[in-house]
Amino acid sequence: MRADRGGARTGYSRRNDRSDDVQTIGDSARRGGARGDGAGRSGGGERGGSRARFGRDSSRRDLRAGAPRGNRSEAKPYGTRGGGPAGARGGAGNAGENPFKTSRQPLRDPDFYDADYVDERDTTEVPGGERLQKVLAQAGIASRRASEEMIGDGRVTVDGQVVRRFGARVDPVKQVIHVDGKRIPTSPELVYYALNKPIGVVSTMEDPDGRPCLQDYVQDLNTRLFHVGRLDTETEGLLLFTNDGELAHRLTHPSYGVQKKYWAKVPGPVPRDLHRVLRKGIELEDGLAKVDEFHVVQEHGQQALVEIILHEGRKHIVRRLLEASGHRVIDLARIEFGPVKLGRLKPGTIRTLSVQEVGELYAAVGL
Repeated sequence: MRADRGGARTGYSRRNDRSDDVQTIGDSARRGGARGDGAGRSGGGERGGSRARFGRDSSRRDLRAGAPRGNRSEAKPYGTRGGGPAGARGGAGNAGENPFKTSRQPLRDPDFYDADYVDERDTTEVPGGERLQKVLAQAGIASRRASEEMIGDGRVTVDGQVVRRFGARVDPVKQVIHVDGKRIPTSPELVYYALNKPIGVVSTMEDPDGRPCLQDYVQDLNTRLFHVGRLDTETEGLLLFTNDGELAHRLTHPSYGVQKKYWAKVPGPVPRDLHRVLRKGIELEDGLAKVDEFHVVQEHGQQALVEIILHEGRKHIVRRLLEASGHRVIDLARIEFGPVKLGRLKPGTIRTLSVQEVGELYAAVGL
């Protein structure tokens, strides 16, 4: 019996010998501790032969001790894969570009995507910002449910990028949001008003002579406002107010071509060729002046009501043009400023512009 036991032990040692023979064929690091090895059973050597073969050079015991996993200790910059330069495959990779837009593009089915199609990653997310559908609802665009449908349909852009994510967070003060191509006022700090200026009111915020001025109509508003353009004292009609300095500047600058419409009462009858004369231009003391459009609204007896549309903003430009053509102005009122209409707003009253009106003003000046 002892001989049999010894033979068994001898057989066991023979298996170890065969294991040693196999170990000499390959690299010792690849074996990773054979199960037949007594040291492997006790955990003293390397563990997990399959993991060692696939490059796992650290044991679970080392990971529990906080050792770094493989070569992950080296941080890779945005837009790189495998340590190579950004955009090495399918991306621009130029220095100074947005790293989120220079990452490698995935492979796509050419039957569904054009060869030059580039899927730009959305960089409009603002951590801690307000949800986009809430911003749209607060701006008066639509309800939250309807705003979500607009976002899903791709009708909303943030800083020029189409956003389709539900729950996307944005900064309504710093970011520019468009709906159907029109910018919407999302900043709660910006306000927009329309006033029907009465006759006899000076188009200044203060008057040293104590005459009625614009401040008398906006003093109850807590925001410091700019009046967009001017109307002379004897002219009534539409005047805009806002604290959006960039919009106010563009609306008044003639290079943006924002048209203003006036109605003037003049002595009649009006010659039929007067519109040609005014469109061609009349030389005034400060240069050539001309209208964009001219129409006769109605004629009654010795008076006529005419409509003048122009984009210039020189002082008393309408009065001087008509007087130079032989038609002294009796009454003058501005009824439109770009897309904003005076409507039935009574003289001396002020109203808040709608979201659509503000969006059309932005569009008129390229904002």
